[in-house]
Amino acid sequence: MTVHTQDPQDTQRDVLVERTGPLGRITLNRPRALNSLTHAMLETVRAALDAWAADEAVTAVLLTGAGERGLCAGADIRAIHDDAKRGGAGGRAFFRVEYPLNELISRYPKPYVALMDGITMGGGVGLSGHAGVRVVTERSAVAMPETRIGLVPDVGGSRLLALAPGELGTHVALTAATMTAGDALHCGFADHFVPSAALPALTDRLAAGDDPAKAVAELAAPAPHSALAEQHGWIDHCYAADSVEEVLDRLRATGLPAALDAVEQLRAKSPTMLKVTLAALRRARALPSLAATLDQEYRISCAALAHHDLVEGIRAQVVDKDRDPRWSPATLAGVSAADVARFFEPPADGDLGLAR
Repeated sequence: MTVHTQDPQDTQRDVLVERTGPLGRITLNRPRALNSLTHAMLETVRAALDAWAADEAVTAVLLTGAGERGLCAGADIRAIHDDAKRGGAGGRAFFRVEYPLNELISRYPKPYVALMDGITMGGGVGLSGHAGVRVVTERSAVAMPETRIGLVPDVGGSRLLALAPGELGTHVALTAATMTAGDALHCGFADHFVPSAALPALTDRLAAGDDPAKAVAELAAPAPHSALAEQHGWIDHCYAADSVEEVLDRLRATGLPAALDAVEQLRAKSPTMLKVTLAALRRARALPSLAATLDQEYRISCAALAHHDLVEGIRAQVVDKDRDPRWSPATLAGVSAADVARFFEPPADGDLGLAR
């Protein structure tokens, strides 16, 4: 693909790829869909990054989202729902483009600046959470909400969550909690807090060729308060348990309102995906790299495409919107260790193979 300058007003394109001086700009451009990702969008982003990596005239890359609501709400899950009902071939192909792109971003040879302004969730974290320069604002809402829809945190999110301080990442993963800017900074999902009013100035400086690290540092403000940082005590104790059942027992035993709210959050999630998520995070802590984590996530995601709960979860949350998923099995007791282990087996059509 030839990367060329595009008119940023061209609303017919789902990704705007343009050059402003030495700055390569990628704008996710589906604002009505919260910039949710399609297969074609991922391919466009990958082509731009590959081209700019070899272009000496490009000194930095900036990722933003069109509209006022956020960077990206994740993958187009309605499309994933429809594809999973047909067997999941499209979903597997989507992940085979998305996960290598996430890994490329983590080792991109030029400064890659991601503006996580507004909603930044799921696949949006995959495009921003592994960047060299990760910026949040007072409007940021960062999450890996996969357990809400019968899935498991992916796009390298299981690694970010596993490496968060204490057990905060386990809490965020299992409950699908949304992090504020302060939380995202504390949990290692972002590096800098820049007020949204200063983003145009930041973009101008990057386009003028300023050093990204210096420009961000000079426009940054002190990190805002993190509610999660104040809850380490009960979170670390409860989520250090070896099973979801024990996590729930410990949460109930605290008697704390926040812990009891977490109980209700967990009770609404897929029992299978809760157990797989906990296992994935524990395993991710021992994996040597993001590439190895993405390989593990690919196995899990392929298995999820063939599992009842993914289609059912998306149906309840997005298609019918009745918010009443009928999980199968319906209880934690109905999910065996063998059931969980199957999610970590190689897919029939082979592994992703990023960690070689």
